[in-house]
Amino acid sequence: MKPTVLIVDDEKNIREGLRAALEDRYETFVAKDAAEAARLMQDVPPDAVLTDLRMAGEDGMAVIDRALKLPHQPVCIMMTAYGDVETAVTAMSRGAYWFFQKPVDLRQVELVLERGLKARTTEKEVVTLKARLDRKFSLGEVVGSSASLQHSIEQVRSVASSNATVLLLGETGTGKELFAQMIHQASQRAKGPFMAVHCAAIPANLLESELFGHEKGAFTGANERRVGRFESADGGTLFLDEIGEIDATTQVKLLRFLETRAVERLGSHRPIALDLRLVCATNRDLQQMVKEGKFREDLFYRLSVVPLRLPPLRERTDDIPLLLAHYLERFAKENGAMAPRLSPETLAVLVRYPWPGNIRELRNACENLAVLRAGKTVGPADLDPRFSAPAVSAGVAAPVLGVSANLDRTLNEKQLLKQALAAAAGNRTRAAELMGISRRTLHRKLLQWPELDPGPETA
Repeated sequence: MKPTVLIVDDEKNIREGLRAALEDRYETFVAKDAAEAARLMQDVPPDAVLTDLRMAGEDGMAVIDRALKLPHQPVCIMMTAYGDVETAVTAMSRGAYWFFQKPVDLRQVELVLERGLKARTTEKEVVTLKARLDRKFSLGEVVGSSASLQHSIEQVRSVASSNATVLLLGETGTGKELFAQMIHQASQRAKGPFMAVHCAAIPANLLESELFGHEKGAFTGANERRVGRFESADGGTLFLDEIGEIDATTQVKLLRFLETRAVERLGSHRPIALDLRLVCATNRDLQQMVKEGKFREDLFYRLSVVPLRLPPLRERTDDIPLLLAHYLERFAKENGAMAPRLSPETLAVLVRYPWPGNIRELRNACENLAVLRAGKTVGPADLDPRFSAPAVSAGVAAPVLGVSANLDRTLNEKQLLKQALAAAAGNRTRAAELMGISRRTLHRKLLQWPELDPGPETA
């Protein structure tokens, strides 16, 4: 896409002359004063602002101040017929990139704009890369060693390097957005933007405009052109969560994009070619919706080039102790407190709980305990009533969770297995029950640590 330049000047001939000179290389917008410029900057955040100093109402300094408060600061260039060293120094100290005296030399304006935008692009790349590195630590939230989780992670590694559209399937709270970020981070588009849109959170009558943008006058209230999320994600990844909630009109436009790799803003017939990766997610049964006529069959097949199912927490009970330890430590650290400790009985109750809200519910439960039971031992009676379950035998001294940020979780799990087998006198079925895991999972752990295998099972 062309960089966007906002030209602010109260003299029509000057702003229209600058627009004509720049519109071949830039997408230009003009404003006659600071108030109009403020409205435009909210609707279409510019890459550069070229503003006069002396105007009726607020002056150009106010325009620069407002522009530099935008999430992505534009290149700001000041123009004035009253130029002097003091004004120039003031403008530069407020964040202006350059300063011109009128009448401006158009060739100089073009050179400074090009140089400023290149510098700003480099700055954005540095910030983006730093954010990606920071985000890698958050990817540590994908905690666990269960076979189902590892299978999902392997699929991410396999699909990330391709351009294929991915459909993430899973219940609410299974971490679909986190997996979408993992796909983006591991792809060749990692330096580009990652845009997330929660389709169900946007009213149906606004979703089409939000995704595809609109031209000025496209509908009542469309006072200015708006760039949609598809255009904003160009060069990166667009994540559409809860894709099953989009209406029929938006389904048609989404299908059109997948076929042509281009979008049209509302009120325009000019296709805009885009290069982006589309990742979608849903907790609904899209195939059933297709049968019911609520979702287009052709769109379903376009979206599900690579379907990737994320397992619910009840299918990865092996990971629950690790997740509890991780989040108890994390939230305790965030609150500057000691992590609570889970008694063996409490751990067994939480492992057996079905977690209908999945990781999201477990996180909330850990945050609650980290705040209300900081530094204390948590017994079953301290848990919310929804966790009620038959108590496990106290004969198993399960590991205490949340003790240290350097907790060796593998050793803890191995010790738990050793203690469970001892308490169950070598009976694998009973040991699995004591640990709150399936017999198959216990067998897999014995393959991991063969030295713990008690030999032929005792009755």
